[in-house]
Amino acid sequence: MRIISFNVNGIRSAAKKGFIDWLKSDPADIICLQEIKANKEDVPVADINAAGYEVYSFSAQKKGYSGVAILTKMKPENVYYGNSIMQSDAEGRVIRADFGDTTLINAYFPSGTSGDERQTYKYQWLDEFFEYINEVRKTRPNLIVCGDYNICHKAIDIHDPVRNKNYTGFLPEERAWMDKLFENGLIDTFRHFNTTPHQYTWWSARGTARATNKGWRIDYINVTEPLAGKLKHAEILPHIVFSDHCPVFLELVMK
Repeated sequence: MRIISFNVNGIRSAAKKGFIDWLKSDPADIICLQEIKANKEDVPVADINAAGYEVYSFSAQKKGYSGVAILTKMKPENVYYGNSIMQSDAEGRVIRADFGDTTLINAYFPSGTSGDERQTYKYQWLDEFFEYINEVRKTRPNLIVCGDYNICHKAIDIHDPVRNKNYTGFLPEERAWMDKLFENGLIDTFRHFNTTPHQYTWWSARGTARATNKGWRIDYINVTEPLAGKLKHAEILPHIVFSDHCPVFLELVMK
């Protein structure tokens, strides 16, 4: 099972930059997208189908905002749109698909960049999401949780940890939540294979951040401990440039 998680920063914009041709190259069996910024009827489903993927999307109520999707060559037994939490669902932040005895949750975590009110909501959402995945785990212990978390976990995950220590995305409370997540039996699959620095998944569009690799690692594919023995390979794909993010990749051996 090859999985990609990718914040496309607008699926229609990405499609104009070569996203569909990339899909045709068979980059993964399942591709989880965040921030699709499109209503269901505006997602280029026919083009994605022609590239070999079925599409399951969950849009925000607000046009051109948020939204998540799962593109898959493997047919899921069940798909759940949202996590039954009103504001999160209104913002189109969570979609779940079950593949055999494995459950995939694709999430677009809130950002606190627009001010204190959204930062407060971010903390609320984090607490609600933590409870949600723990509830799912009671009956579905083989869990893959991926998406744009909008949080750097450790200093190694950000180009300038000192200057950014008071910025949303690297605040102590956010990093503590990540600690709690991993202490609660989830595995950071990229760091499971790669402990070298300067590995990022998002770069500011301002200046030369991407060209000089001044980035943040805020996109993850995490798995619960029962899947640890099935981990084969994980990497970040910075050469894919349809967005200000890049894809993250995980391969599991599913027998």
